[in-house]
Amino acid sequence: MRIAMIGTGYVGLVSGACLSEFGHEVVCIDNDAAKVETLKNGGIPIFEPGLEDVVAVNAKAGRLSFTTDLKSAVAGAEAVFIAVGTPSRRGDGHADLSYVFAAAEEIAAALTGYAVVVTKSTVPVGTSRKVEEIIKKTRADAQFDMASNPEFLREGSALEDFRRPDRVVVGCDTEQAREVMREVYRPLFLNETPILFTSRETSELIKYAANAFLATKITFINEMADICEKVDGNVQDVARGIGLDGRIGKKFLNAGPGYGGSCFPKDTLALVQTAQELGAPSRIVEAVVKVNDERKLAMARKIEAAFGGVKGKTIAVLGLTFKPNTDDMRDAPSLVIVPYLQKAGAIIRAFDPEGHKEAAKHMELDYRADTYDALEGADGVVILTEWNEFRALDFAKVKAALKTPLMIDLRNIYRPAQMAENGFRYISVGRS
Repeated sequence: MRIAMIGTGYVGLVSGACLSEFGHEVVCIDNDAAKVETLKNGGIPIFEPGLEDVVAVNAKAGRLSFTTDLKSAVAGAEAVFIAVGTPSRRGDGHADLSYVFAAAEEIAAALTGYAVVVTKSTVPVGTSRKVEEIIKKTRADAQFDMASNPEFLREGSALEDFRRPDRVVVGCDTEQAREVMREVYRPLFLNETPILFTSRETSELIKYAANAFLATKITFINEMADICEKVDGNVQDVARGIGLDGRIGKKFLNAGPGYGGSCFPKDTLALVQTAQELGAPSRIVEAVVKVNDERKLAMARKIEAAFGGVKGKTIAVLGLTFKPNTDDMRDAPSLVIVPYLQKAGAIIRAFDPEGHKEAAKHMELDYRADTYDALEGADGVVILTEWNEFRALDFAKVKAALKTPLMIDLRNIYRPAQMAENGFRYISVGRS
């Protein structure tokens, strides 16, 4: 079938590439001409393992193409996905839906026959109805149905998540729309992937509820880590002990410097705002947002205390992105922790395998070419992101490079006993 994907950001590009891999003819649209030209020439504007190959193979096969011409791309499409950005609106935390609504107006003018218009962007409850109103107002004779189809892609493993998802959620009102969406996801349907059809409002809420719940798990285990530090407990054992309970599960129970990224921060804020407006405030999610914001500052102070003050100290920082296997810096803990240390007088040398270019848009640092270059002559090292290459450091080489054998590991990737044996003063999270 013919599919139009509006937006070539993280969600749009991954979704469009994977749908073309399913055998559909997909046209990805973006109003950024430079980005479209880059994609046409085989370049990928984001870092996602394996994505470059999927794009190249399907573009070569003629199933995947890129354009700035929305009108021609939407004409004749059976499904039109809106996958534009919905960042937090400055000042109030609401999701900024201006890009979604602008896309709706353009779609209305471009439709040439029946199509299902699908909101793929993460949007507050009721957005699909508003998009429908815009299209009908702009084009009274438009033949279309609306659907909500939230994404559940994890950065760093997005291709696998799309190909083998836990579930596919689709909110729509008509059988015709359901049939179109079944065809969109036909390969997954044949593989017996659970496909949950709901109302549009329910579908929109599922996305926010899922992210808020996962953010709550992260925040909960971070608070348990603080308690562990007071009583000489081990937060990893706590996480293992509760995670083996099938009702809880082991995922998202890794203590650290707080959550970041493109989803959890903005989605929890948007849910808080929506809930308050509806007169059904979510006190748990409100607390999660507050505690997570405070967490990042607490970790900065933890580092400062470990150094006995950082004024004039040179600190090697390993990892800047909010998680490994991505170049995404959105709401990364480093964006709070590193400026705090700089303001306190520290000199920061940083290395991130993929994040330098994005990080440089936010922070002026001494960016180094590799791990050991960053370590050379530093007064200590801080691990902020658990990239695999930081998991097997040469301890002798690290110790020789540092002025002082001090490591602050905010991701708990090493064992305290192991570090003590190698002569390090080692500080982690929630472990003695």
